[in-house]
Amino acid sequence: MNEWVKIRDVSTKYHISARTLRYYEDMGLLQSTRSADYAYRLYDETAMKRLEQILILRKLSISIKDIQRIFQTAGSEVVLEVLSKKVEDIDGEVALLQELKDIVLDFIHQIEQADFGKDADIKRLYEKTKEIERQIVHMDYQGNPSKVHRLLAAAEKLERQPDILIVEMPPCRMVTSGYLNVESDAMHDRFDAMWGLLSARIADKINPRDFMYHDAGLNKLVWLFMLEDWMTEADTEGFEIITFGGGLFAVALADSWEFSEYDRVYKGINAWLAQQTHLELDASSGRPLLYHFAGPHSAQMKEWNYGKVRYFVPIKEKA
Repeated sequence: MNEWVKIRDVSTKYHISARTLRYYEDMGLLQSTRSADYAYRLYDETAMKRLEQILILRKLSISIKDIQRIFQTAGSEVVLEVLSKKVEDIDGEVALLQELKDIVLDFIHQIEQADFGKDADIKRLYEKTKEIERQIVHMDYQGNPSKVHRLLAAAEKLERQPDILIVEMPPCRMVTSGYLNVESDAMHDRFDAMWGLLSARIADKINPRDFMYHDAGLNKLVWLFMLEDWMTEADTEGFEIITFGGGLFAVALADSWEFSEYDRVYKGINAWLAQQTHLELDASSGRPLLYHFAGPHSAQMKEWNYGKVRYFVPIKEKA
């Protein structure tokens, strides 16, 4: 007989968020169930074993798309193909990094031999710097010729630092779901249906209007939807309308809802801010917001594994 495990207990045991578990379900990697007398998601032994497989593959940096292929195919051919490709990628990164190491060591040797009191030596170091620039731009490695984009790709995989965009959001009204229990979907579904009806009446389908944030202390979610001027309490079906202060935000793109992705992006934004002379976190402005694009092609985007999450972290000018 199956022993059912609550989503909260699964989240605690494996140190992953309930939203990540739902994300895995949305991508067809995991299945849960609900009983007639229990509204929350439950997982059986089979699901728990599948989750462990997912977590192991993700630790190996296997993409969600490749994990889908592995689970959709009987036998070991696909998993061996995916892992073999991962080994090739690692070998390529190691080769590129070794070349970069050799270049840097050579430059260190040149500096050690230089006399900075001599103009000729300073000029020689400058010429050496230009030579290194040319080497990196034209860097190849034996067996798989490549230009600088392979070096950049390797660096991206190793460092995974997000690109940062600064946006200014205007003050506005937002309708809020209030705190949602992360184990239950009922209130979220009602809020989602409400903003879906409102979205259908809006001519502008481009700008992000729906956001969320997670209260780690309460382990609860809050969903927000930006209202247009003509929308009233009669349109929001009893959900509370609040005033959103707007302001500056550092925005970065993540690959998924997974906590590891959120953690990587948030740390990346903080590291970027630490290097800024005029910007800093705005702790008084509120929690970071998450935005996930949803539109007429969302189902197809999910199938293609192109779903992305944008993180909006409040920032301000330094005093």
